[in-house]
Amino acid sequence: MGTGIVSARAKREYVQAIYQRYRHARRPAKRQILDEFCAVTGYHRKAAIRVLNGPAPGAARPARRRPLRYPPAVIEALRHIWAAAGYPWSVRLKALLPLWLPWARRRLRLRPRVEQPLMRISPRQMDRRLAPYRRELTKRLYGRTKPGRLLKHQIPLRTDRWDVTTPGFTEIDLVAHCGSWGDGEFVHSLNLTDIHTTWVETAAVLGRGQAAVQAALEELRGALPFRLCGIDSDNGSEFINQHLWDYCQAREIQFTRGRPYKKDDNAHIEQKNWTHVRKLLGYVRYDSPAARDAIHALYRQELRLFQNLFLPSVKLVRKERVGARVRRRYDAPRTPLERVLASTTIEPARAAELRRLRDRLDPFALAATIEAKLGRLYTLANPRHSPPAATSGEPVPVVRRPVRKRLSINPSPRGSWDPVRSVTSGRAR
Repeated sequence: MGTGIVSARAKREYVQAIYQRYRHARRPAKRQILDEFCAVTGYHRKAAIRVLNGPAPGAARPARRRPLRYPPAVIEALRHIWAAAGYPWSVRLKALLPLWLPWARRRLRLRPRVEQPLMRISPRQMDRRLAPYRRELTKRLYGRTKPGRLLKHQIPLRTDRWDVTTPGFTEIDLVAHCGSWGDGEFVHSLNLTDIHTTWVETAAVLGRGQAAVQAALEELRGALPFRLCGIDSDNGSEFINQHLWDYCQAREIQFTRGRPYKKDDNAHIEQKNWTHVRKLLGYVRYDSPAARDAIHALYRQELRLFQNLFLPSVKLVRKERVGARVRRRYDAPRTPLERVLASTTIEPARAAELRRLRDRLDPFALAATIEAKLGRLYTLANPRHSPPAATSGEPVPVVRRPVRKRLSINPSPRGSWDPVRSVTSGRAR
């Protein structure tokens, strides 16, 4: 019989007919059955042996699984480090593991059989294994910038792409903590990020008066490990004013601004507004001096050390257009401190001091302290002008604080207001 006319169905029927006979035959008889089977079906002899020695026709084949390379203990240790670091994405998480490992050995009591695969795991595998814990993370961004009309002809626009090779050139912005009600005086976070090193400094101010913003900027300038050479802001009246213009001129600080209604001109600071402010404080209202002092203490103590010394970040190196798509190239993840130490402008004594500070601090202890302060801080929020609860049958989106879900915060009593699960109906950034 020619093999060209044998259909797949006929081959399956033929296998069913000789399967049991082949399995029970002796070696000489098996050789004859194989010769006949190959002649009829056209199979290679090795393929025929695999078919006749495999599962019975019609039986379900066993699932072919790879051996488990990363046991549950490895993934659990990775999840603890991921949560303590503020849930960074996998490339940054891979970069911070060597820096956090000495402290993780003490905190998590890592054994060699857990530590070795933990250091080998790739960023893609981290994404797969941490995906079930990442699905609950959400975000909402709003803005409350009011344009300032003074001195716009004196403060130049910066429309080109940042291309600096030395630290000191920064972007600044205010983040409003007004809840759902934009009237009255409330707390703002003054955020400053360096373009070259991604070093971030933040301060809290009550209101957005010119004197308060300038005083906070002076405090941030003194905390930077390098000289402040330039600031770039949006067009809000808290920045575009004679007070801040004279301050920059007296200290030889370059002062530029972005274009109105073009948030991409301040993309660096807008991204830090989310990662360094909103993910921690959410969208509730803080309008008391006590809340301002608590937020400011958090910014100026543990939080700045935790973010600048222990959390790697990536920088956009270049963009390439391939057809209709834009391909972005990023550098290797490094902490802001590592970029500062690699700079030639930092003083050796200051660099040695920062290294000693990093070696002395425990990132897990910093994370726990930050969590405890955030828990106390939520009690200072204003429930009256924070987002209201749902009053209709329609579903209302819930604003969660996704960064610190690993540690429990005492929930509000039933029927009372809970700032962590409040709803944002106004506009706040």
